[in-house]
Amino acid sequence: MKYTSDIAFTPAVKKLQEKFGSRKGYERMEISGGWQQEINTNLVHILQNMDSFYFATSNNNNQPYIQHRGGPKGFLKVIDNKCLAFADFSGNKQYISIGNLSENNKAYIFLMDYANQTRIKIWGTAKIVENDTKLIRFLSDENYNAKPERAIIFTVEAWDVNCRQHIQRRFTIDQIEEVTKPLYDRIKALKEEIDRLKILNSEVGIQK
Repeated sequence: MKYTSDIAFTPAVKKLQEKFGSRKGYERMEISGGWQQEINTNLVHILQNMDSFYFATSNNNNQPYIQHRGGPKGFLKVIDNKCLAFADFSGNKQYISIGNLSENNKAYIFLMDYANQTRIKIWGTAKIVENDTKLIRFLSDENYNAKPERAIIFTVEAWDVNCRQHIQRRFTIDQIEEVTKPLYDRIKALKEEIDRLKILNSEVGIQK
C-alpha cells in the first residue's frame, strides 16, 4: 500500500527505521492517516503569520540547493487546497533556484516558527510563471520594498508538522515590540505623572 509519507520514507529510509527500531511507530502513523496531502485551515493560519521560509531545489545532477525566502507576513500565499505561490523578488541574479526548476521540478519548503517552536515540512513540485501580471500583483505587497520578477507556484504533495524538540525560541523585533510596548507606555505615563507632581509640589512651595 502506498502512503503519503512514502515521498520521504523510501525503501532505504524504511530499512534504517527497521534497523534502529522506529519502523513500527511510523507504520502505525501511516495506517492511521499519516501526513497531510492538502492544505487545511491549520496550515493556512500558520502561513498567514510567516515572513520567512527555506526553499529547496535540485539540479539534474542531484545537487541540492537551499535558498532563504523572506517578505511581508503571509507572502507565501494559498492559491487552493493543493497550491501555494510566492513572488520571486529581484536579488543577486544568481538564478540558481529557477535554473534548477527549469530542469527538475522537484521542490521542498521548510518553515520555522521559532517563537512557537514549530517546524513544517512541505514536499512537492514547483513551476516558474513569467509575465502573469495579475498573479504577480496578487502575490505582491505595495508596502514591501522589493521588485517581483516572476511568480513561483508550488504544488503540495505532502506536508507534516515536525516535533518541537531542540527548537530554541527566538523572536522578531516586531514580536518583542508587541510585548514590550505596553511596558514602555506605562513607563512614559509614570514619568509624565512624576513631572506633573514635581511641578505641583514646586507651585505649593512658592505659595508657602
